Amino acid sequence: MNTWRNASLAVTAAAVLALTTACGQEKGTETPNGQAVGAANPAAQPGNGYGSDAGYGSDAGGEAAAASPAGQLAVWESEELGKVVADSKGLTLYRFDKDTANPPKSNCEGDCAKTWPVVAAGGASAAPGIDPSLIGEVTRADGTKQLTIDGWPMYRYAKDTKAGDVKGQGIGGTWYAAAPDGKKAAPGADAGAGGDEATEPADLAGLSVRNDPKLGEIVVDKNGMTVYRFMKDSAWPMKTACTGDCLEKWPVVAPVDKNDTEGILKKGFVTFDRPDGIVQQTIDCWPIYTFKGDAKPGDTNGQGVGGTWYAVSPEGKPVGAPK
Repeated sequence: MNTWRNASLAVTAAAVLALTTACGQEKGTETPNGQAVGAANPAAQPGNGYGSDAGYGSDAGGEAAAASPAGQLAVWESEELGKVVADSKGLTLYRFDKDTANPPKSNCEGDCAKTWPVVAAGGASAAPGIDPSLIGEVTRADGTKQLTIDGWPMYRYAKDTKAGDVKGQGIGGTWYAAAPDGKKAAPGADAGAGGDEATEPADLAGLSVRNDPKLGEIVVDKNGMTVYRFMKDSAWPMKTACTGDCLEKWPVVAPVDKNDTEGILKKGFVTFDRPDGIVQQTIDCWPIYTFKGDAKPGDTNGQGVGGTWYAVSPEGKPVGAPK
């Protein structure tokens, strides 16, 4: 019996050791709440676990709100985004890149639908500027009907509180205000998972390294914007402490193909399925962000903010953080 028990304990210990070191493996082995980037599909699948951190901050409700109809759709003109679709109350409608339009399918369920309330299909009517033939519906997993525009399921954003708000625009690199034709109402990003592609600077990889005169080598995104780490996050278990209002100031870095990087550590280069439905890139298993306060490439205005935010080294370390 002792021999069996010792062998069992040894197997268990080996399994735990393998699990806790997986995040540092060169092959980008999938980790809890993480998924290797490259040949594998980085999008989270319905039913994937989100880990223990299911919080959204103080504004999150306990249950997803019941889907409410859009009523008479409207189109308003945004100085930044062009024509944007809204419901009868003027609230912006959004589409999700992890959904599909052909065939129509929603991949925002559970916790995701608390942050991104579903727009019910019933009672919607097209506004001038919207082709009525593009208005449709999709049956969700729970049997309810969701409004679609050109096949794309429509949502609202929980933090949009008045007509003209577009606080959900670009969150996680997967959520965009909807244009009247169902495409993204975003300059240079007029389509999504259905085959449209956003324009990207030709001279920068998805993630690369810039030599900052004060900070040394730091990671930048495809637009040359500085990438940051949050000291309240953790890499094992992979968890985020930046939710709710925090994400408006510190947008997550969307998934980047491992082959679309230059000079970045490839170990632990996995994606993180956040509890809010957003998929976030990590370096060495640490979630990474950009800063809304950086207005142009080369800015490092987020460095040291609150004593918790720091630019990221090519190895995923927080540059200049206290030891």
